[in-house]
Amino acid sequence: MSLDLILGLLALFFTAAIGVPVAFAIIIGVITYLGFAGQDIAIAGETIVQRLYDGFLLLAVPLFIVSANIMNAGTISDRLLKFCIALVGGLRGGLGHVNVVASLIFSGMSGSAVADAAGIGKIIIDMMVKSGLYTRGYAAAITAATATIGPIIPPSIPMVLYALVSNTSITSLFLGGIVPGLLMGAVLMGMNACISHKRQFGQQSRVNLAELPLVTLRATPALLMPAILLFGIYSGVTTPTEAAAIAALYALLVSALLYRALQLRTLYEVFVESARSAASVGLVIGASMILTYVVVQEDVPNMISGALSLVDISPLVFLIAVNVLVLLLGCILDATVIILVIVPLFIPTCQALGIDLVHFGVLVVVNSMIGLITPPYGILLFVINAVTGIPLKEIIGEIWAFLGVLLAAFGIMILFPDVILWLPGTLGH
Repeated sequence: MSLDLILGLLALFFTAAIGVPVAFAIIIGVITYLGFAGQDIAIAGETIVQRLYDGFLLLAVPLFIVSANIMNAGTISDRLLKFCIALVGGLRGGLGHVNVVASLIFSGMSGSAVADAAGIGKIIIDMMVKSGLYTRGYAAAITAATATIGPIIPPSIPMVLYALVSNTSITSLFLGGIVPGLLMGAVLMGMNACISHKRQFGQQSRVNLAELPLVTLRATPALLMPAILLFGIYSGVTTPTEAAAIAALYALLVSALLYRALQLRTLYEVFVESARSAASVGLVIGASMILTYVVVQEDVPNMISGALSLVDISPLVFLIAVNVLVLLLGCILDATVIILVIVPLFIPTCQALGIDLVHFGVLVVVNSMIGLITPPYGILLFVINAVTGIPLKEIIGEIWAFLGVLLAAFGIMILFPDVILWLPGTLGH
């Protein structure tokens, strides 16, 4: 590690420690590195603009933010909240369970954990906080944890990239992600139930069953939204970004024309607020992209992975060591960089040790997603902080329990490969 990189990291950690927003802290650290390295500082801006311009999928983030704000302003989220309370209101942590199930359902909307957290995640956080039954830190933490499921259950952009670098069947990878995604949802629901019982979260009297049909009818237009989006994506009619645009348009039409709950003045305020939130999220994503440039420029991943790949170890120890590395790098690097830059270095070793490449690929994707919520620099934590304004300290304070059960589920995937390989094998892949 060069002196230039060390000075850049010191600048990053110091500015973050004194309270500078993390996006600005990262940019300051990168500029410090570029200055001491004698490189053109304009590289920072050029890299951010170029990578954001090339990232068509990132357009889904502001579009889902718009749809979330329209749903909140147009009473759609209120109707969904009433439906959820009617359905599971008698259970402790009912809306927490809804949070997890919604992530399982909406996992096919974008294939992006960031887009899911910034979009549908914001809707559910508002629902949980507005209900008065949950603390805002808890609502944000469980939303960040459940957003990690998005790129595990197909369609999954990280799995497509892994298939390209490993020549592995994309169908096998997609099938291999289904059971792990459901396992992650199950352990998160279990932890939500335990915490809710311990803290008396979500206690609410049951709604009269006679009221359920009427509540369901009122919420049906809103409930149709995920069904329409999932059909569009799975049928190949729309891309994830186009689906995000459809979500925003559908929310607007339902709120304005069907529910008649959206005025022009309110719509203007929605667009302004959405622009501010999207700018905050975009700044965080852009800062992480330029940090990725510096890490790759210094060849840090290659140095670390190269030293690890030369060690003569058993397949299990190799998997554990590599995934510890991926987990640490996942805190600061995008999954795309991990898969395209680091993973190819380990594929020959996996083949030599007899490790199934589908098993290895799904592990890498799952681990990269868990890294997104690992404190102190998990990007999903900062995205939710930017979108909702909930203090980062409150989110981190509540994330540990969910991080723990996700790591336990990940350990099961490592020790028992059939969790990943059973479904592809059963279906002949």
